[in-house]
Amino acid sequence: MSSSTGRTGTTTAITDIATLVTNDPSLGGGSPRSSKLESGRGSPLGLIRDAAVVIEGDRVVWTGESSKAPATDNRVRADGRAVLPGFVDSHSHLVFAGDRTEEFNARMSGRAYSAGGIRTTVAATRAATDGELEANLTRFLAEALRQGTTTFETKSGYGLTVADEARALRLAAAHTDEVTYLGAHIVSPDYADDPAAYVALVTGEMLDACAPHARWIDVFCEKGAFDGDQARAILTAGKAKGLHPRIHANQLSHGPGVQLAVELDAASADHCTHLTDADVDALANGDTVATLLPGAEFSTRAEWPDARRLLDAGVTVALSTDCNPGSSFTSSVPFCIALAVRDMGMTPDEAVWSATAGGAAALRRTDVGRIAPGAYADLTLLDAPSHVHLAYRPGVPLVSEVWRRGVRVV
Repeated sequence: MSSSTGRTGTTTAITDIATLVTNDPSLGGGSPRSSKLESGRGSPLGLIRDAAVVIEGDRVVWTGESSKAPATDNRVRADGRAVLPGFVDSHSHLVFAGDRTEEFNARMSGRAYSAGGIRTTVAATRAATDGELEANLTRFLAEALRQGTTTFETKSGYGLTVADEARALRLAAAHTDEVTYLGAHIVSPDYADDPAAYVALVTGEMLDACAPHARWIDVFCEKGAFDGDQARAILTAGKAKGLHPRIHANQLSHGPGVQLAVELDAASADHCTHLTDADVDALANGDTVATLLPGAEFSTRAEWPDARRLLDAGVTVALSTDCNPGSSFTSSVPFCIALAVRDMGMTPDEAVWSATAGGAAALRRTDVGRIAPGAYADLTLLDAPSHVHLAYRPGVPLVSEVWRRGVRVV
């Protein structure tokens, strides 16, 4: 068998899948009225019951009902498990040193969260060696992979000097193509008395050093970090260097972040907790994805984003972990799915879509986040018959097997 793109190689069929999440309602190989074909019935997932997937090399080349699977070189039985696209974690901060246990403990004892705690991680990260930072990064990546994450984005933002930001991005780029320059995480403590000079550094010498290692540029547009004018200058400078914008927007309060994101065609506005009707309308009428990060609300006891409001308005929504040592120290997308269903108004189908296809949209990718011919063969197998168990059985380690680019890695 060879794919439509001309690749040839060893083919493998994964058969006896109880429920296959394709994220492509056109797939299934049967009539929309078939009892085994669930696509087009109010679910965005394009579900196929009693299904199979055929992999050739690193790509999916066929999906459909298990009884109709073509002959292949190898055959693997899923034994009644559910199969989903690998999770796409489109927002994380994994290049750091130290932790903030004491801050978390104090917050759980009544202290409010603020952006200022980032300075603690900045000090530890600057003091760490390259080896220590990379060991930390790979440990969290392995942790995420065991929980089904096959594509991830990660940011700088804990160095806040030219050399430290550049090395963070260089280390990250060895492990993912989705690398984000976040020199504008907070104003560096070195420039506490001259924020304008720090913005000049972020848009000048630091940007020049960091752009070769990154695909994206980000800014924390929030009280205590950067205002709308500063955020605009930073993102515009990044665009001029070939970096595409994304933005931390409207997390702690109402602000200009979401409107700025849509205006600058940012791929994603992340957090989106405090939104006006105009913000929701802007997102619904633009191409910017609203990335929700429920781990942050869980860890800070903050107000939950209203996913239902966004979805009902027609906004494209992604779910991500925001894995970082201060406000969301989790690498578990399944945990975030359960939170989104329980506390943010999402259905299980919507949450799973947002953690797979939604995350891909937030990275402007079409080759991940779905199980369809031409997509990468990134698969998560659950020790359960349905994807709904991710919310139905929260906290249970349901991920039993992970394939990334056609190779079984867990």
